[in-house]
Amino acid sequence: MSSPIPPGIIGHNRAWLTPHYAVFPPAGIMDSLLPGLQGCILRFMTSPAMGARFSQAMLLVAPGGGTTAPIDNNLQHFLYVLSGTLELGTGKKKQVLVPGGFAYLPAGSKLAFRNAGDVEAQALWVKRPYTAVEGIAPPKAKFGHRDDAPREDVLGRWRYWLLGTGDMSMDFEMNIMGFGPGTHFHCVETHIMEHGLYMLQGQGLQLLGREWHEIWTGDFVWMGSYVPQQFYGTGWAGAEYLLYKDVNRDVAF
Repeated sequence: MSSPIPPGIIGHNRAWLTPHYAVFPPAGIMDSLLPGLQGCILRFMTSPAMGARFSQAMLLVAPGGGTTAPIDNNLQHFLYVLSGTLELGTGKKKQVLVPGGFAYLPAGSKLAFRNAGDVEAQALWVKRPYTAVEGIAPPKAKFGHRDDAPREDVLGRWRYWLLGTGDMSMDFEMNIMGFGPGTHFHCVETHIMEHGLYMLQGQGLQLLGREWHEIWTGDFVWMGSYVPQQFYGTGWAGAEYLLYKDVNRDVAF
């Protein structure tokens, strides 16, 4: 008996790209190597080259790998560790992030990290410029773990506010959204906020425009402004995704 056709043979895959949204399974996202990073692989899931106003990448750091010098590019940085450990250097302090741990560094920070463990570390890395507002001081660095973040439960769904909400100094939020089997977001959303969605666990159906896409652990979805969207949890266990969204800023003309 012959084996099933592997993903990618004669174009069979789940990748989907439009000017307004994208669905990318992890297979097919190619490796990038960057100056200033040793023993590191980046797999960019979205960037301004695709039309997004932020970038998000999977960061893979081999044991002993990391930055060769602090990164100072005047961007905001958010890192969320999926596996292994990352040691972050922020000025005179060091923070060790374990799975579920996260760090936010404001624009102007010097970011240095290394994998001091003996297994590969995997983390999600979000970068974007900061949109300042006159009279509001910029945010400070934040570190934490998902288990310690505020949680909200509503009708079989839950949300972790990793960086808080309603903080006018912040121009984006990072939340974990959770859905029990058979639960769904309460409406079809259409809004100005842009999203980056990374499936942490489980599976579900994601509405994008008028198309439903099945997504599961490891998939990434980019949603531009005003794309009609809704999530419906499927499978035998709950589904969770890490969600980026831009907030708290007026429209640009």
